[in-house]
Amino acid sequence: MDELTARERMLIALANGQPDRVPFAPDISNMIPCRLTGKPFWKIYRQQDPPLWRAYLGALKYFKFDGWFECGRLDLTHDWQVETTTRVVSRSAERIVERRVHHTPAGDLTSERTYYVADPPTTTEKMVKDIVQDLPRLRYFYPEPTGYDDTVLREQRRELGELGALGVGVGCPGFHSYFDLFDGGLEAVTYAYLDHPEEMEELRRLQHRYFLKRAEMVIDARPDFVLTGGSGAITMQSPDLFRKLTLPTLKAICELAHQAGMLTQVHCCGKERALLELAAEETELDSVNPLEPPPMGDCDLAEVKRTFGHRLSLMGNLHTTDVMLRGTLETVERAAKDAIDAAGEGGGFILSTGDQCGRDTPDANILKAIEVVKTYGRYD
Repeated sequence: MDELTARERMLIALANGQPDRVPFAPDISNMIPCRLTGKPFWKIYRQQDPPLWRAYLGALKYFKFDGWFECGRLDLTHDWQVETTTRVVSRSAERIVERRVHHTPAGDLTSERTYYVADPPTTTEKMVKDIVQDLPRLRYFYPEPTGYDDTVLREQRRELGELGALGVGVGCPGFHSYFDLFDGGLEAVTYAYLDHPEEMEELRRLQHRYFLKRAEMVIDARPDFVLTGGSGAITMQSPDLFRKLTLPTLKAICELAHQAGMLTQVHCCGKERALLELAAEETELDSVNPLEPPPMGDCDLAEVKRTFGHRLSLMGNLHTTDVMLRGTLETVERAAKDAIDAAGEGGGFILSTGDQCGRDTPDANILKAIEVVKTYGRYD
């Protein structure tokens, strides 16, 4: 087989086919690209200098791996009735804390965002304090989309070219999604779910409708794939809750994309084995990532390949700390070869990492994995 471009290689593997070699697409969507800019991280996240997607593109060109450009941007248009005002409440050499007031026709919601000099930002106060009182205000964050603006997406397509596959994200409801809304985190979500089931069901329906409309518009804009699911979708809720809250939306998104001939992938860091079974048996999903090994996740790559490889494309699963961050070059080489042996046969496999390589992952370790796929990972 002739040498493929990175985009061609990724798309064949995502579709569970066999390209010229195993692609290598590490998850470095945040920290490493920011480090490589040499700028304080708040420049990227707070000031868009540069936007995170440009920082990722710079990292992709620096390392020359197969691009998993999952930061495709599609701006929806709608009758937006939320006005947000912001002010800096504290600033130091290490962090900037920004206070936000979200003004809705039903009243205000408040939140706080902390930006760090050398780490991604954190929402240190979230909008929802009481689901009963705040739901009327929260409704305004899920308006009916009327169209979309694909200006940035078209720019991303031009600049990415054949360096990788271009994906756009569409969320799914569930505890992993509510976690970003509720002050008090997972504990607050759990109490709200048990104490106020009617309000939480309305929130699920709001998100379901919004995400499906977004999916329709993403599909119409024609990126290479739709990325759905959500970080911690099994870790933050039980498989039964996943089936009840998340699976209906996941099934609908995959069905819409399948009908349009577009690839779909789930990202679900942490536990994922139960999701694999549900997705393989009850959805038209094409691909899953990152299949994290224990103790971070619960996926044995060889077992997953035997059980689901005929049905799903697999992307994973080099350990981000033991192998990529702290491992020697020999450790990385051995782990990469073991992963290829476990899941590479017949194609449908993208060598990647668990969720998000750490900021200080040595460049040499990433370059070593690239070397392995170019030699040991060839199919011809």
